[in-house]
Amino acid sequence: MVGRGLIHDQGRALAAVALLAGLGAWLYGPVLAALVRQWSDEPDYSHGFLIPVVAAYLVWQRWPRLRAMPAAPAAAGLAVLIVGVALFVLAHLAAELFVMRASLIVVLTGLVGYLLGAGHLRLLAFPLVYLLLMVPPPAIVINAITFPLQLFAAGAATTTLQLLDVPVLREGNIITLANTKLEVAEACSGVRSLLALVAMATTYTYFTQPTLWRRALVVLSAVPIAIVANAGRVAGTGLLAHRFGDAVAQGFFHSFSGWLVFVAALFLLCLEGFVLDRVSCVVVTLHTRRSQACARG
Repeated sequence: MVGRGLIHDQGRALAAVALLAGLGAWLYGPVLAALVRQWSDEPDYSHGFLIPVVAAYLVWQRWPRLRAMPAAPAAAGLAVLIVGVALFVLAHLAAELFVMRASLIVVLTGLVGYLLGAGHLRLLAFPLVYLLLMVPPPAIVINAITFPLQLFAAGAATTTLQLLDVPVLREGNIITLANTKLEVAEACSGVRSLLALVAMATTYTYFTQPTLWRRALVVLSAVPIAIVANAGRVAGTGLLAHRFGDAVAQGFFHSFSGWLVFVAALFLLCLEGFVLDRVSCVVVTLHTRRSQACARG
């Protein structure tokens, strides 16, 4: 009788999971399909393809501990689940795409808590939060920071060119050279490469930096690195346009320089992580020697 009861309970649990999965697919299927299309159509968000793969790997890393931990379903998880669904419905009515997509993480959090409990949720907290990186920020945020970044890139590039004795005049986001004009357009503001760099920095630091403060430092430093690197790209484009004409500022060079600057920024982040490792090793070594000296004394 005990065996039959256990099998019956497991069957009910599987049926509940299947029902919730079906409802989730019905609600979020079109949203996820549109999200994948955006990753594919807009290269600035193509890093979104990587995020679910890394999140799945993080779950796989934790799988032995998840299996060993007994399930302790929590009613609070149901409340979180209801909040997530409510956010989805309200965002759908308001046509707010970012909240619709982000509500999926809230729903997943509620499901884990409701079906498995707080212990499983703690283990899966980082993979769940990490999934937010696959969702492009709302347009209102992008629009708010794009123009200031355009002005900064144009201003920094103008100052750099002046230091190199290149005659240049800036009006807003327009850079006027002796033989051509360059416009720091929205696509050249660097905001989207900044988002991609933050996503890559988060992934890199999780696997290479052992402490939270070091991870936070590297991820936060991705912001100024991306901004300065983009300004350097604009300055380099202006210098080449001054030397060789505006043809170099278009076509292949324009696309290639974007990738080159992004790789250089990623290299700087890796270099920062390496320096942090070396400094930490030196600090630990000095502390160990001091402790040994105190013990001998």
